[in-house]
Amino acid sequence: MLEPRRKTRTLSAELADTLGQRIRNQEYPPGTKLPKEMDIMEEFGVSRTVVREAISHLQAAGMAETRHGIGTFALLPEDNGFFRVHPDQISTLRDTIALLELRIGLETEAAALAATRRTDENLSKMLRALTAFKASIEAGENAVQADFQFHTEIALATQNNHFIQFMALLGERVIPRSRLNPNNDSSPARQAYLQRVHQEHESIFNAILNQDVDAARAASRTHLSNSRERLRMGEINAK
Repeated sequence: MLEPRRKTRTLSAELADTLGQRIRNQEYPPGTKLPKEMDIMEEFGVSRTVVREAISHLQAAGMAETRHGIGTFALLPEDNGFFRVHPDQISTLRDTIALLELRIGLETEAAALAATRRTDENLSKMLRALTAFKASIEAGENAVQADFQFHTEIALATQNNHFIQFMALLGERVIPRSRLNPNNDSSPARQAYLQRVHQEHESIFNAILNQDVDAARAASRTHLSNSRERLRMGEINAK
């Protein structure tokens, strides 16, 4: 429980400091979800308002990001010198393709590591993201959140914070259709496109499930390379 509030500082600021220190100490590694509001309220003996204000402090400091309908995730602080891609660096189609080329290099190896290190919990969360992706397709949605979550779960399964940080720093903008074509589209072409993406995701998942390192690497490379080629050919305007 936090100590009684001092005149010079608000309780929410003290809570933000405590949570921020946990993020810096990797107790909440970048890319992982912060505890639920109720859990924080119980641990520190504070109100919901205090928790929400503390989260706002973390967001303002670039240490947390809230994703609607999913939760609040830890981010790496801005001032630590870690590699960062800013939004204005991925504002065009050419920028987006360049980022996909970087992802091909990093995420194929992440999938290979995930195949050797994944836990049952990792697999469960990947499967949950796959299920959410399919549900979004059926609802005529763009499935950006579920898409990003699936790739994030692979990074988490590497048990390597650098891969986790990479995904966390990019956030959902790592999914090109979140910027190039952000609106939901239930047209047959978009639905067919998303079904192909879902099948590619399933191939990655199955390889990780079977702990087949080569297959995981190949499936991830195929998926991201296909995304790059679809963008180049203007097939769908997005990954």
